[in-house]
Amino acid sequence: MRIGMMTDVYKPHISGITNYIALNKRYLEQAGHEVFVFTFGDLEHEDDEPNIVRSPGLPLVDTGYYLSFRYSRQAKLLLQTMDLVHVHHPFLSGRLALRYCRPLRIPIVFTNHTRYDLYAQAYLPLLPEEISATFLQAYMPPFYDAVDLVISPSAGMADVLRQLGVTCHIEVVPNGVELQRFHQTSEPAQRTKIGFKPEDILLVYAGRLGPEKNLGFLVRAFSGLAEAIENAHLILVGGGPEEEALKRQSAETGVSSRIHFVGMLDYEHLPSYLAMCDAFVTASVTEVHPLSVIEAMATGLPVLGIQSVGVGDTV
Repeated sequence: MRIGMMTDVYKPHISGITNYIALNKRYLEQAGHEVFVFTFGDLEHEDDEPNIVRSPGLPLVDTGYYLSFRYSRQAKLLLQTMDLVHVHHPFLSGRLALRYCRPLRIPIVFTNHTRYDLYAQAYLPLLPEEISATFLQAYMPPFYDAVDLVISPSAGMADVLRQLGVTCHIEVVPNGVELQRFHQTSEPAQRTKIGFKPEDILLVYAGRLGPEKNLGFLVRAFSGLAEAIENAHLILVGGGPEEEALKRQSAETGVSSRIHFVGMLDYEHLPSYLAMCDAFVTASVTEVHPLSVIEAMATGLPVLGIQSVGVGDTV
């Protein structure tokens, strides 16, 4: 089959969705399918994999996203040769799927990766919650009814969609994860190489440093813990728009020397970094099927999080 993955953003931007699409694409190709990724971005970017089709758009500062309401003519014509399209964002990519593919009766699959209700609160805090909720309740049900299959990565997310007024059938299919690379151990000596002692208690978060991740709460919670446990450390792996604000917040806690910002890690180095830690922590309540939590558990780490959809379904 010729399969088109439609996404608002793709690599080099790193997120759970882009990682999932890349993994899904690779395994579908190994099964003999021809897979294309249709997205927006820098047309000069050199991809490290074939069949990435970018259309121009307006870059949204510090997000990795590009804004556009149409594909290039070349991308549109190629998209319309697909046997099936799999949409990963409902607004830009979703509308384009309906515009370009529905008239040709190309089957459309949509996976709901995101708690859009909570993302609106995180990124548009001045927008009254009632307005964002009204928009979602007006937009979501007709869009879901218009596609051929709706996938939710978790049962909890399917319940949220029904609360938003979605009445069509929702298939619960957890996202695939490669876990073999996370089944490994780490020697205590690795801690000393990066400045930690064998007896230190290392709590790690790995993921995007964005407002939707509720990391300010995590830093506040750790500052209280650090006062009681002198050898506790919080390690934040990743980057994002909240990084500088979190560093300023950490400086105000009085325990900033035990809050460590590692930055972005190559994905291949993440398993060994997780394995040297004692527990994985997250304060996010916006997760749908948190790959970072699953990867941490595969490494053997206990996970501490807030009871919520996604995290609660997983831990």
